[in-house]
Amino acid sequence: MVAPARIITPEIAATYGVSTHTVTKEWARRPGWPEPVGKRGRYKEYDAAAVAEFVRASVDRQAVDLEPDRLYTAQDLEAAGIGIKAGTIRADLNRGRWPEPDDTDHGVNRWKGQTAAAAMRNRRSYRRSTEA
Repeated sequence: MVAPARIITPEIAATYGVSTHTVTKEWARRPGWPEPVGKRGRYKEYDAAAVAEFVRASVDRQAVDLEPDRLYTAQDLEAAGIGIKAGTIRADLNRGRWPEPDDTDHGVNRWKGQTAAAAMRNRRSYRRSTEA
């Protein structure tokens, strides 16, 4: 019988393109994080398949279908489940990391679904590797 693949924090961080801080201080504190199955050096070992399942279920951003020509406010986009908060959209807009609005009638920023979808495709994704 082949033993299940085991993975430690630095390997998890490298596999998913995040920092070790994200793994230990954010992911490992969420419900559903797998229990350690051993220890290698100073790091706890985790079952690689269990970590991959946690990331798939709890971290990966799922693509959301937005109507291409419909106008959405930041709050509408958050409610549609695009994976980021309205406040993040507004902050990223101020920092030049989110596209300018397609419409600003009555002082309200609104983006077409196709604009928001393109912006989300360009955002960093936690999932960079299909390996588990």
